[in-house]
Amino acid sequence: MNTPARRLYLFITALFAILVFATTWWTVARPESLRDNPRNARSLLEEQRIHRGTILASDGTVLARSRSGPQDTWVRRYTAADELVPHAIGYSYTNLGRAGLERYRNDDLVGATNEIDSLVDDILGHEQVGDNVTTTLDLDAQRVALQQLNGRKGSVVALEPDTGRVRVMASVPGFDANALRDTKTFQRLNREPDSPMFNRATQASYPPGSTFKVVTAAAALDTGKYTPDSIINGNSPKIVSGVPLRNDGGQSFGDITLTTALTHSVNTVFAQIGEDLGKATMAKYMKRFGFYRKPPLDYPSDQMLASGEYANGRLLPSNSRKVDVGRMAIGQDKLQVTPLQMAEVAATVANGGVRVEPRLTEKIVDRDGRTVDRIEPQRAQRVMSRESAAQLGEMMTNVVREGTGTAAALQGIDVAGKTGTAEKDPSRNLVQPWFIAYAPANDPKIAIAVTVEDSIGGFGGTVAAPIAKAVLEQLLGRAAGG
Repeated sequence: MNTPARRLYLFITALFAILVFATTWWTVARPESLRDNPRNARSLLEEQRIHRGTILASDGTVLARSRSGPQDTWVRRYTAADELVPHAIGYSYTNLGRAGLERYRNDDLVGATNEIDSLVDDILGHEQVGDNVTTTLDLDAQRVALQQLNGRKGSVVALEPDTGRVRVMASVPGFDANALRDTKTFQRLNREPDSPMFNRATQASYPPGSTFKVVTAAAALDTGKYTPDSIINGNSPKIVSGVPLRNDGGQSFGDITLTTALTHSVNTVFAQIGEDLGKATMAKYMKRFGFYRKPPLDYPSDQMLASGEYANGRLLPSNSRKVDVGRMAIGQDKLQVTPLQMAEVAATVANGGVRVEPRLTEKIVDRDGRTVDRIEPQRAQRVMSRESAAQLGEMMTNVVREGTGTAAALQGIDVAGKTGTAEKDPSRNLVQPWFIAYAPANDPKIAIAVTVEDSIGGFGGTVAAPIAKAVLEQLLGRAAGG
């Protein structure tokens, strides 16, 4: 065989071998990956003949259901209530694929987890029916969150500290999932500068501002290097990493306790603590709180971001000279976080220093009304000692009682919280107001994080705290009323 022909033969043989390997890999070794791909048109077409299960809010309100379509198919429809929670629920369309819980719980919704029932249906020629998914979402509280955001870009996340049940996942702007049946509408929404398809609760990362001082305070207390009564100098300015750092308004505080420093959000104190603890200790506690990895939420992984991104998509290197640990300790420098992560920070303090995995699903119910899976609280990890959490909780309660978070105070109920205001664009007076909290402070039922994107002026205590107050009132009122 001459050389050109031999090369061609070897090339074709190698190409054929690659094709055989790829086919075997996807159909034998990884069939679930191929089947579950949200863009797999064949899978989506096959599932059109399955009566897809219903998705419900925690009170049983229908959010998504299937209706009969042409030629023995089923088409997805979303109720008016779904417009309150479109990012959490997502969508499922043949022309688009799937997103949100529609994607994460797809096997349940099409009945793929009930293999025996599906096999019997196939043999007997019965209609295939998927299971129903009940979520943890509280629609009344979700409505309050959206009303309070009032069209401003931002997010509200509220969850139960001891169970991880996500009660509110609000992201503004939103979208009408029914409108996505038109591919052009979907494409237009994806091009819009305000990114309405984007779940700001899980996919948006922002500088946390002074809310991150809760993480710094947790590390300070839990290492035993500081107590709530430790005296630290809060004068302004102070040189941090060779550059002057000032407190808000340039105010100097003199020698104050750690509690007072958190109450009045004294930058120079927490920057000193960050430098004293060092990068390695700060990184260790951030990892315990859940930073540096995507949240363990029952939600598509590619629709979530890891918090703790420091620069150019990289996570904080604990030994890098480029890290200004003093400014990072006050939520400045290059640190980026998601609203869900900051809600988890508040929830961890509320839960006695134990972090519980968040979840959006309450239970799975089959077509006969039997609960086939009740989602219980998942893995828990101790982040700090119970004593440290109690001390930090009392310090956070003081923030709302007499510090920067008084706008979140509830009548007859103590709230533990922390404000934050991160600079975004000083030339245009754009800031990122934050508030994280939990309540009641002495018997926590709800933890919350609120942030408003690109606010023109204002502070966390004046912009975000009132939103948190309204949502907490709704959720705690619901709890009190049974």
